[in-house]
Amino acid sequence: MSERNNLYPIFLKTNRLRILIVGGGFVALEKLTFLLKSSPDAEVEMVAPFFRKETLAFLVDKNIKINDDHYHEKYLEKKHIVIATTDDVPINEQIYHDCRAHNILVNVADNPPFCDFYMGGIVTKGHVKIAISTNGKSPTTAKRLRQFFEEVIPEDVNRLVENLNEFRKTIKGNFEKKVRVLNEVTEGLLK
Repeated sequence: MSERNNLYPIFLKTNRLRILIVGGGFVALEKLTFLLKSSPDAEVEMVAPFFRKETLAFLVDKNIKINDDHYHEKYLEKKHIVIATTDDVPINEQIYHDCRAHNILVNVADNPPFCDFYMGGIVTKGHVKIAISTNGKSPTTAKRLRQFFEEVIPEDVNRLVENLNEFRKTIKGNFEKKVRVLNEVTEGLLK
């Protein structure tokens, strides 16, 4: 019997949240790049005793605080989300336990049991954003699905969203009526 996918997708306003990335290597750079691609105004801080030159080069024109230091629990202060990317399993697990003790959401890279969330594939076309998850089982599959959806979603989908938003403002009545009218108008999109 296959494992059930109980994940609940949400879209975070990362410019209102403080994010800590622990690590300065390739995985940290990958997570940071992924995060900033989708949320360029995210508030991010990094801590690591060593930052790869590629990571430092990427950070040159970014407004990201970097700390040349080993992880300490003090770095969790006022953080909402932590992403642990070190290659030291005991340190990553300590970060997980520290975050849980402080009610901070945490993702330990490549260690699903130590994750409160996964960073799935994301497709963005203007105001339309689709998140893809494989329940932590196959990031490669999420990547391929992302590539597929990037190809099939029309480039002008943003115009549709804008037009429907303007139309929604003209509909009189309560929320239920607005939903009913918009459902009727958009039903043809599926045909």
